[in-house]
Amino acid sequence: MCSPRGSLTEPSLLTEGLLHELVSSIRGQVYQKDDPNFVEYTIMFNGNVETIGQVVVCPLDAEDVSEIILFCRKHAFSPSVKAGGFGTAGWAVGGDIIIDLSKIADADIEPPNEESTFTSIRDMAPSNSKGKGKKPGVNAGKRRREDDDKLRTYQAASGTVAAFLRGPSRSDLPPPNLRRRLNESADGSHANASDTSVQLVQNIPTTSPGSDVDAPNVARRSNVESTPDGNIGSSNAPFNADPFGYLEDHNHSSYSGRSNFQSTSRTLYGSWGSGSNSSGSSVAITTAPTVLHSIPSQTQAIHTHAYVTFGAGMRQKEIDTFTANNPLRARSISGGQDTVPYHVPFAAHPAGSSIMLLGGFGFLGRLYGLSIDNLVEVEMVLADGRILIVNENEHSDLWWALRGAGPAFGIATRYKAKAFPIPVVFAGNLIYRFHKATAASLIKHFRDCIKNAPRELYANVLLTAGPAGKDSLVVVQMCYVGSREKGQEYLAALASWDGEKCLLNEVNEKSFLHQQDSVAQVLRGKAGRQWFIRSALITSLPDDIIHQTVLKFDDTPIGCTWLFELAGGAISDFEDTCVPKSQRETLFTVAALHQWDMGINDPRCITTAEDWIADTLKPVQTGGPFPSFLGRHEAPSRTISSFGSNWDRLKEIKKIYDPTNVFRNSLWPLDAEGNIVEASTHEPPTPSAAGTSFEVLLKE
Repeated sequence: MCSPRGSLTEPSLLTEGLLHELVSSIRGQVYQKDDPNFVEYTIMFNGNVETIGQVVVCPLDAEDVSEIILFCRKHAFSPSVKAGGFGTAGWAVGGDIIIDLSKIADADIEPPNEESTFTSIRDMAPSNSKGKGKKPGVNAGKRRREDDDKLRTYQAASGTVAAFLRGPSRSDLPPPNLRRRLNESADGSHANASDTSVQLVQNIPTTSPGSDVDAPNVARRSNVESTPDGNIGSSNAPFNADPFGYLEDHNHSSYSGRSNFQSTSRTLYGSWGSGSNSSGSSVAITTAPTVLHSIPSQTQAIHTHAYVTFGAGMRQKEIDTFTANNPLRARSISGGQDTVPYHVPFAAHPAGSSIMLLGGFGFLGRLYGLSIDNLVEVEMVLADGRILIVNENEHSDLWWALRGAGPAFGIATRYKAKAFPIPVVFAGNLIYRFHKATAASLIKHFRDCIKNAPRELYANVLLTAGPAGKDSLVVVQMCYVGSREKGQEYLAALASWDGEKCLLNEVNEKSFLHQQDSVAQVLRGKAGRQWFIRSALITSLPDDIIHQTVLKFDDTPIGCTWLFELAGGAISDFEDTCVPKSQRETLFTVAALHQWDMGINDPRCITTAEDWIADTLKPVQTGGPFPSFLGRHEAPSRTISSFGSNWDRLKEIKKIYDPTNVFRNSLWPLDAEGNIVEASTHEPPTPSAAGTSFEVLLKE
């Protein structure tokens, strides 16, 4: 296997004199390896990544970033850029000088002006423009980690799902590399399966916000760095609730798997919370003083879209929270004034801001396109230190390249993107046990139901681990961008499968902010575990692929999730980015999302993902995945194939804007001479404590 730095030259040593030069050239803070803040700022979501950087620098604006890049060029240091720290490949902490963008965290929302355009970033106040001195850095890293911990709470997506997935404390659980399966007879019966299940459906109010909500039709601005102490996304679920009765021999009412929309949905846990906000969905999510809004399902937006400007240090959950807390004026169907939240088309939580440069497919993707398709302007620092405003009219070649491969071309410091009015979504989960004998039937039912689905409908089906010590699950997720009245027919179709009892149906109206947490809630992903991701784009989903998928998933270790997401819709409307048409016209995006504990070396955590993506799905694949799904130790050929016919043009633009490959700690699989390099040459190493070897990839 290649050495961690491969063919790159040995890094320069950051002497005391050079450190002083760096510190005195910027307003932001610089932390050496012996500073506790260094650890806090270099921790990645993927515990399989170990930084070998010498310092971490926290710039306050684009001017700081420019000075850092000039310093790196002058003294032959390799920079890397960390925004959210969610990338599994580890590029963010692969450099000698790690640039942490977390201090660039301003946010602003504005409606279109009279010309239906926007205020350019160049005409807005710079990030952290109040005061010209250095910002204090005492315990800054600890505060950032505490903010991360709050953002990684996903209970607000659904209190019912949270209760369902929260298993009782068990001291006799099997080792993490084993998966408990049900014994199945040849006819598909299940020896250990209970014949009972429950339907849990949340009752979410749909009244409009009161008149005391002040939401004038003007721009809103916030600096998210000053986060209050409130816990983001806390759950109101009762501690005495037992969501696992379906596995016991009790006489619960049976749910047939069909939905009755004529009756009023009632929450099973009617006692959750207290007072007027006792609904399981009425959970305060704050990064600023928050007014708790009920869902404005009877509002009409005045503007078709708005513009959100945000610093590159903001995680997308912070941006979603900011826009939810700063709705714009709308009209009430009953007359009078109302408000409606606007949201940027992001991927589901969690993700950092670099999603705006790498793809970004989420619940709004089929309706409005990828995140990169809704970008309208970027403030970017280039390899020569220049600071540019890049948009469709300025530096159009770079504009084309950065939307899909941006981290290889420069450092984005501020973004401006379109956001769309999302008063309410009709969304949630249908959860079934995973049975090898019936799972294929459910996936085929899902596939057939969503044929010719409208663009407003997002849907996925995933195979994943169940609650602690329990069986694996098949989860069907849907998100209809609209109200219950329009979305319930799609739920009725999806829920009509009767091959198994539905363990949980909590599809209902909810805020888009809560829905954004739903995938992470089901995955139960934890920071600090080892992560391995593989993805592909497929053009069809035939029966034989489904059957092979089910059989192979049955042999995966615990902690593995396999996902089919319906693609298409508006994604194929855009042709002016480096993500090619061939990748945009696919039927599904699929992903293997594997997580396991540190210290465990089970090769199947890697090989089962590789085999499923590279072998099972090969007959229906087209090129590589969306760039945002590129993971650790990807073959260079897969990265190149993500850009298809656009690769040659992308290489030419790279020569113009980064001829010496300053931004090599990124997805870019070539060296400065244009030669292909192995992934290990531009990724950080694996810590010895991980206990994982990637040698199995060399045998592929």
